[in-house]
Amino acid sequence: MRRKAVESSALVSVGYDSKSKTLEIEFPSGHVYQYLDVPASACKALLNSDSLGHYFNAAIKKCCSCIQVR
Repeated sequence: MRRKAVESSALVSVGYDSKSKTLEIEFPSGHVYQYLDVPASACKALLNSDSLGHYFNAAIKKCCSCIQVR
C-alpha cells in the first residue's frame, strides 16, 4: 500500500485502501500497522484533523483491530 508522509510527531505516513477499508500507518519507531474496517470518513477526518496523533488515539486505535506489517 502506498503511504503519504504526514506532518505529525506521532505518525510518519498514512495510506488507505478504500476497497478493503484498510488504513496503514507508519510510526516514528518504524513500525507499520494496518487498521481494519476503517471507514473512508474516518481516514479523511484523520488527515484533516489539527492533531493526527490525538485523532488516531481517540477514534481509530481504540476502535479498530490491527495487524503489524513491519
